[in-house]
Amino acid sequence: MSNTVSSDSRRNIGFLGATGIGVGAMVGGGILALAGVAFSVSGPSAILAFLLNGLIAFVTALSFAEMAAANPQSGGTYTYAKKSLSVQVAFGVGWVVWFASLVAAVLYALGFGAFAVFALQQVPAGRVAEIFQMRFMPLLLALGSLVFYGFKLIRSSGSGGLFANIGKLSVFAILIAGGLAVLVQTPFSHISASLDPFFSGGFTGLIAAMGYTFIALQGFDLIASAAGEIKQPERTIPRAMVATLAIGLAIYMPLLFVIMTVGMEPGQLIAEVSAAYPETVVAIAAQNYMGAFGFWLVLVAGIFSMLSALRANLFAASRIAQSMANDRTLTHHLSVLHPVYNTPVNAILVTCVIVALLILALPNVAAAGAASSLIFLITFALAHIIMILMRRRSYGDSKTFRVPYFPVLPMIGMAACFGLAFFQAIAVPSAGVISLLWLLAGGVLFISFFIKRAEAIDASEEALDPDLIRLRGLNPLVLLPISNPANAESMVFVANALAPPVVGRVLMLNILIPSGEREQVLERLSNSQDVTLYALLASFDSGLRPDTLTTIAEHPWEEIERVVKVHRCRSVLLGLSSLHDLQTNQNLEKLVKRVKCDVVVFRQPYSGWDIKEIKKVLIPVAGFSSHDTLRARVAASLWRSFQPEITFVQILPSKTPDEIVKKNQRNLARFSGRIIPGKTEVRIVLSDNVKEELVNQAKEHDLVVMGLGKPDPKRPAFGSVVLSLAEETETALIFISRN
Repeated sequence: MSNTVSSDSRRNIGFLGATGIGVGAMVGGGILALAGVAFSVSGPSAILAFLLNGLIAFVTALSFAEMAAANPQSGGTYTYAKKSLSVQVAFGVGWVVWFASLVAAVLYALGFGAFAVFALQQVPAGRVAEIFQMRFMPLLLALGSLVFYGFKLIRSSGSGGLFANIGKLSVFAILIAGGLAVLVQTPFSHISASLDPFFSGGFTGLIAAMGYTFIALQGFDLIASAAGEIKQPERTIPRAMVATLAIGLAIYMPLLFVIMTVGMEPGQLIAEVSAAYPETVVAIAAQNYMGAFGFWLVLVAGIFSMLSALRANLFAASRIAQSMANDRTLTHHLSVLHPVYNTPVNAILVTCVIVALLILALPNVAAAGAASSLIFLITFALAHIIMILMRRRSYGDSKTFRVPYFPVLPMIGMAACFGLAFFQAIAVPSAGVISLLWLLAGGVLFISFFIKRAEAIDASEEALDPDLIRLRGLNPLVLLPISNPANAESMVFVANALAPPVVGRVLMLNILIPSGEREQVLERLSNSQDVTLYALLASFDSGLRPDTLTTIAEHPWEEIERVVKVHRCRSVLLGLSSLHDLQTNQNLEKLVKRVKCDVVVFRQPYSGWDIKEIKKVLIPVAGFSSHDTLRARVAASLWRSFQPEITFVQILPSKTPDEIVKKNQRNLARFSGRIIPGKTEVRIVLSDNVKEELVNQAKEHDLVVMGLGKPDPKRPAFGSVVLSLAEETETALIFISRN
């Protein structure tokens, strides 16, 4: 209940506030920086390019609206990818979304540099004016603005405000009203001449203009990023997204029309003027129909719009990096908060450094706009795919907003986004190359450094929130061979801890060994019925619903291996009373090394032992390796089931230096805190006798969860430490092996 109240109390953004988020990010810098680029490649048909982009953005906004309304949590596309896809794909989506904000920041930093230099060049200042004629000045000013806002974001949070939006909308209203006032007095012949030829760049020019300027329609997606703070999200978010696009197009369409008609002198063509002055053509056009007032109005508005958009995208990029770092899909150092200002200082610094490098790699607005549009198109195409998957995997009828004409409309949006992105990558090779290099770098980093820890945290989240498994289209199956009625109840309980309720499945396997003697067959059938009966009764008492399977086989261990393969089990749970029987040990070793699934071995301490009475759980951690994922899933499943006290322990040699002890303490505390939402205890014990120390630690707990050795033909999975625990303690034991 407290969580709900806390969540509701954070929702303080209404319809106007949500619309303001979208309008603040959409209207301003994009149109002023990229209108000239669009006109230069397509001529007057640039207005059609903006309209077509608006249609693509509208279809995309519908997909975002459905996901955000049904899952009103902050984070946007990355959050939805985490819910519906694997952690590997979620990293890829987050990496792309991060890059989208980074490149958008590059666009607005370069746009600010271009507008600021052009404005300063208009002020007569003798020799000082010559400085602003130098080619490096726009880059220098862009880098200066980046440093300024990086410093500001470290010391404070936020990305814009109401007054900035009102100011920008007022400027555009004045520009449009002034243009329309002149338009009604302009001869039709001049207007028609300004529009001829309409498709001066042909069809390819139109598509190129769409690719360059799609970023100008970006902004509605930021509403989804703030969904966790929006009141009545199921109603507010769809309306705010549509309103954002409506306001944006209501400004863009008339502004573009007056720019290319009354904004051009008789005999001038918009394509030619834009080719000569791509960054400042809007200011030149405003000067033509409003005089110096219009000229300076555009320049001042452009400067402040670029800075506002730069700050917003730096803010968004740093928070995306912070969110990924919290999930360990990026290094945890990016999640570190400033001790005074409580801002993600490392994420902000890394974001600014990458933006600075991209500014140097993309030293003009057109290339930055192309790269930014390209990467946003990819993220929006992914958003359509994610929405389709989430719709298909959801159960029942949702009362929240739904995209009409499903799946046709989102599939059209997905195809349009991918198609435009592909064309853009070919038309502007630098944008495609930089985007490809970024994706390759992300893949290498993730596989090399982050994947194991990220998978462990993801496994914990699946165990704690079974709805994630449903949204991801998974249906994990745990195979549970049963032979002893005395431990049936605890075995079923552990199996269901590994297979989350509703979405997970447990398959109880009873294997009958054939015999030539009828009496022996009848006895074995009777025992089989007793085992199945006890297991089913335990299941009914616990509210569990496992499936049962009875097979006849000469060799039970080979039969278990066969059933695992046939039914594609994610894990197999084995209950053993002793690990010291040579034949059992050999068969178990063979099974662990041959099956292609996780193996969990459970040792119940005595007959009648009740797993639900567990109070204290010990989890030894030798290192963070392949067992992280399964260890995290088991620990989180146990915590979800009955919230025991969980202690993580690591045993180091007695002469381990203090700095290494402290480092391991931090790493272990960080790991345990990310996979268990409740309070956990972390112990670093210095001892040269691991077996003795672990046995002593185990005697203080009700259950020990321990990883087995990595399957290796030369080394047994059940080593001396494992066997010592089984022999010298009466504690319940769960051994895990991830294959």
